[in-house]
Amino acid sequence: MMIMSYVRYDIHEKNTWMLLIEPGILLNSPINYLRAGIGDTLAKWYEGNALAEKLATKSVCIELAHLAARQCQEVLLTYGEEALADLEKGKWTDALQRVIETNIITSGLVGGFGGQYLRVAGAHSINNGMTSVTQAHHLLHGEKVAYGILVQLVLEGKFSEIKQLLPIYRVLKLPMTLLDIGLTVEHKAELQQIAAHSVKEGEDIHLLFPDINKEKVAAAMENLEILTNHASPS
Repeated sequence: MMIMSYVRYDIHEKNTWMLLIEPGILLNSPINYLRAGIGDTLAKWYEGNALAEKLATKSVCIELAHLAARQCQEVLLTYGEEALADLEKGKWTDALQRVIETNIITSGLVGGFGGQYLRVAGAHSINNGMTSVTQAHHLLHGEKVAYGILVQLVLEGKFSEIKQLLPIYRVLKLPMTLLDIGLTVEHKAELQQIAAHSVKEGEDIHLLFPDINKEKVAAAMENLEILTNHASPS
């Protein structure tokens, strides 16, 4: 397995000339690729909306990006479970097509129209921090981002949204606990390492929380653990 740690991301001057979506290839793809795509694309709403809430005014392009971000959330929460089940059965269905197109097309509209104003925020910074510990290397990018969404929501104090997401995460098998990412609350050094990397200078989490520090991120991860344990089915 290839081990990668986050270094940076680049913004290219030109987009790709063409993108082809071939159902026959996608039907034979690993299910965890689709699951990771769902996690990464869900962040379009939770990161984008948090950033949009800070804008005093919005241009038409940003409004379009905001609408696209909401569409990402609505489609994935509605059809995500069905799409994963259909892919596992090797069936090309409306639900699967909607989710794949959302992951690829609608998500692209968010960054395309929103640019730096709606692109990434806290969830992706948490992902970047997670790449620094070997225990989390079994997770794909989008799976780590999905966990990062929950940590960001803790930092925002949006506990009702966490309560809404946890049952969906459980069904979609997205990581929601430290155990899911290969850690426990006893891994103090690793939690501090994730937190420290996620708040490095230049990380996009500072767009949401200008006064963020590693102590706040580590505390959010531990608080999330309490929330997820309380929400676990009996």
